[in-house]
Amino acid sequence: PMRVSALAVSLLCTIGAFLSACSKPPEAPVTAVLVGQKAFNDPTLSASGAQSCASCHAAATGHAAPNDSAAQMGGIDLKVQGLRASQSVRYLATNTEFHFDDEGTPTGGFFWDGRADSLNAQTAGPLLGAGELANKDKVAVVQRIAAASWAADFKRLYGADVFKDVDGAFDKLGLALKAFQSQGPEFNAFTSKYDEVLRGKATLSAQEARGLEWFNDPKKGNCASCHPSAKAQDGSYPLFTDFTYDNLGVPRNPEILANADPTYFDLGLCARTNAKGQQDLLHRTDLCGAFKVPTLRNVDLRRAYFHNGRFKSLREALVFYVQRDTNPEKWYPKKPNGSVRKFDDLPPQFVANVNTTEAPYDRKRGDKPALNDAEIDDVLAFLKTLTDGWVASPDSRSPVALK
Repeated sequence: PMRVSALAVSLLCTIGAFLSACSKPPEAPVTAVLVGQKAFNDPTLSASGAQSCASCHAAATGHAAPNDSAAQMGGIDLKVQGLRASQSVRYLATNTEFHFDDEGTPTGGFFWDGRADSLNAQTAGPLLGAGELANKDKVAVVQRIAAASWAADFKRLYGADVFKDVDGAFDKLGLALKAFQSQGPEFNAFTSKYDEVLRGKATLSAQEARGLEWFNDPKKGNCASCHPSAKAQDGSYPLFTDFTYDNLGVPRNPEILANADPTYFDLGLCARTNAKGQQDLLHRTDLCGAFKVPTLRNVDLRRAYFHNGRFKSLREALVFYVQRDTNPEKWYPKKPNGSVRKFDDLPPQFVANVNTTEAPYDRKRGDKPALNDAEIDDVLAFLKTLTDGWVASPDSRSPVALK
């Protein structure tokens, strides 16, 4: 038999290894968005092993709470209730750090009370919160990242030695989560029917157009004063929030267990603890009871409304807006003398902070509400056009164009 030289064998092996390597598909690049997506959906980052960011910010509900609970359950055994409803975390990419604008209006910041100054800073609270993912400290978080199914991707992105620096690895997790929420298409889709209307590719129905009219009218719904509906000067599409704060006097919600204590009040902005661990606005008692103005994009998908989840349907929330002052007996308890105790989720000294000057809150008991039932239906129809993922149907075009 013919013998093959050692050199020939070596050459054949080399060629075979080359061909084998070439036959493998190239590895997909690891990006911060990809790592952030995996982290956002990974329950192993929690002390319970059963809760992720997505548990409280579900895609099906516009990345808000997945249920109608006033506040979600968390902690090491998922038996600790939070204090506020889970906000939608979509369309926050252009939000700014907390500040007072040129007119002295509090603006920006993340969470209902603006205590975090960026999307990546926002992650530290839930990861370490005793009533949320409940990690003991940053070390515990980094250990969980290192044991995660996507740990190799984390190291490919941030370096093989990333886990040797606990603070650095923790911060990089925040950066990845920020990238996912600011660059991930599902968080910034702009695929609602209203977006298509703004692109000139669809028109509102007659009812939707009326709803937009009432929404914008400063003497009717006046919603656009805090939830702008028009394109910005730079041509960007509206986010339906101006990132400011308002005090609406939302009724107390007994579903929040902390409210069983009659001396407990969630004071919102004035009582926030900032990123430095300071309660820096306690002197601004005029801000007590103020909470972040949320985006109305995907609002029809949500199942609990306002900071305390007091209302469970969008219609109910709208009726409260326009009948809070005309029919307060619908929302608030009665005092021993039979009068209505309005704004019962605030201590008496802060009741004067509630917005009672702008429409539709500028009414008195017995007055005609700013919107009647038919007009509320119109506004509801318009708000449903703000849901992402709209697909045109044969009747989606109507002769009523956007004004």
